Amino acid sequence: MTKKLSKVDDLEKVQLLKKAYNDIKNELGKRIVGQLDIIEQLLICLLARGHCLIIGVPGLAKTLLIQTLAQVLELEFSRIQFTPDLMPSDITGTEVLEEDRTTGQKIFKFVKGPVFANIILADEINRTPPKTQSALLEAMQEHKVTVAGETYTLDEPFFVLATQNPIEQEGTYPLPEAQLDRFMFNLWMDYPTSDEEKEIVKTTTSAYEPDIKTVLGAEEIIEFQDLIRRVPVADNVVDYAVSFVSMTRPDHDGAPEFIKEWISWGAGPRASQYLILGAKTRAILDGRPTPDIEDVKMVARPVIRHRLVTSFNAEAEGIDALTIIEKLFDEVKL
Repeated sequence: MTKKLSKVDDLEKVQLLKKAYNDIKNELGKRIVGQLDIIEQLLICLLARGHCLIIGVPGLAKTLLIQTLAQVLELEFSRIQFTPDLMPSDITGTEVLEEDRTTGQKIFKFVKGPVFANIILADEINRTPPKTQSALLEAMQEHKVTVAGETYTLDEPFFVLATQNPIEQEGTYPLPEAQLDRFMFNLWMDYPTSDEEKEIVKTTTSAYEPDIKTVLGAEEIIEFQDLIRRVPVADNVVDYAVSFVSMTRPDHDGAPEFIKEWISWGAGPRASQYLILGAKTRAILDGRPTPDIEDVKMVARPVIRHRLVTSFNAEAEGIDALTIIEKLFDEVKL
């Protein structure tokens, strides 16, 4: 991006971000076939300073997508493969004993772990015990790491994408609801269409290697993240978001009967915050200066899906969180 963002007004920044978003999609499209909704939601999450949990079967190019996104945004990328024997220090870093050659004294030196990057891919996060999971989740919340009493601040932007495999659940440690709540979005990656799969096979089995260009840098992303926070939101949009989240709680006055029957615990206030942040970001990416209720609806599924604890009745009837969210769209009206 050629223009210095600090020297332009907010309305011009909106248009600059819209253009950058289209350029990012074009660059990612050189290597990633399809997945346009996932790409949009990843960028919404990044610009809203959230984190993302992606669920999908192996082989859907999750790692390639995140690596390419980091390349397009000129951000440092780090991949952590979560395994049962992974320790917290394998994520945050550790202190090692070194000898000072000039004085002969032995001193402790902190060696940074893979969490010290801009984009972190936490692969199969549910394969490691809760103690190790919490080391990453603390960094997600505080953007800091504490080792041996010393606190280290992580570089901005800091964006975590955790993945889970929905098939193999033996030997896994599912994330508790309190930790799931720290993820802004829960995205499900679907199989490609037949045409998309043909294109994937053609491009990945040839000698073609795309030339990926950088679109944005870290400083520009931080500027746009600050811009999102300044976006004004109409009261009726906030009212809709809060009403929608409130309706997911079975003890809420006016909650529909199906909520009382199918939900044990509804979404908390963080869901309302993320609905508005997601709506703001979606509007800006589309070149609009303020979001509307439709923007809230479009981000409701990934925001709320992992925040609903369904009851035994729902499980017995084969009702999942997404079905409940779809029914709520008909109930919540302003």
